[in-house]
Amino acid sequence: MDKKKVDVLQPVDDTAKRLGRTLVRSARYGALATLDPLDGSPSASRVSLATAMDGSPIFLISRLSGHCTNLSADGRCSLLVGEPGKGDPLAHPRMTLIGNAVQLQPGQEQTYDRNRYLRRHPKAALYVDFPDFSFWRFEVTRASLNGGFGKAFALTADDLATSLDGIETLSEIEEGAVAHMNTDHLDAIERYAIRAGAEPNGWRLTTLDPEGLDLASGDRIARLWFDSPLTSAADLRPVLVSLAKTPVGS
Repeated sequence: MDKKKVDVLQPVDDTAKRLGRTLVRSARYGALATLDPLDGSPSASRVSLATAMDGSPIFLISRLSGHCTNLSADGRCSLLVGEPGKGDPLAHPRMTLIGNAVQLQPGQEQTYDRNRYLRRHPKAALYVDFPDFSFWRFEVTRASLNGGFGKAFALTADDLATSLDGIETLSEIEEGAVAHMNTDHLDAIERYAIRAGAEPNGWRLTTLDPEGLDLASGDRIARLWFDSPLTSAADLRPVLVSLAKTPVGS
């Protein structure tokens, strides 16, 4: 007897999209699954993560590693993000990204992504320039989001991507803006962290994008979303000033 398959997926709404984007933007590491060219079997390994400005995960790996060998032969892979936290690990949100990994070639894009990665993982500066290391970009085709028990969603690449249309110059000013904030406005960054729901404790700004800010304090990561996406690079300064002045909870 044929049994009708039960559809456990929930309709994708703005809340699900925001959760998926937050999981990617705030991930310090993830489980990367690649295909072994010897027999096609899956092989999982942990990698440290950052994101490109459009939200694509980026990671740094050595060609001496098995997953680099696998990706060089076949770029198809998946990436699990989402930290378990306290209690039952299956009750916490996580997401599996499915797509392809592409090695970044020397150029402006690689420079931007390299800088973003190093601000998220400053200790990687010790080996980032070793000749066997290279940056890779995870290009999402679809994703499976589990927001907890009974909260399953099938997301598309567009559901997770941050549009850069008309705001491409934000990448050009990011490095200077982040350095300026971390040098002269640590008090404002602490307020950003509080607005993001974190406890104040030596936070610094790591990256920014049209939709928000990523902050770090040691191993802790916080994501602050703007009320609305930036429409031009010139919008950045007034938004940062407004966020610093607006009382938390307003």
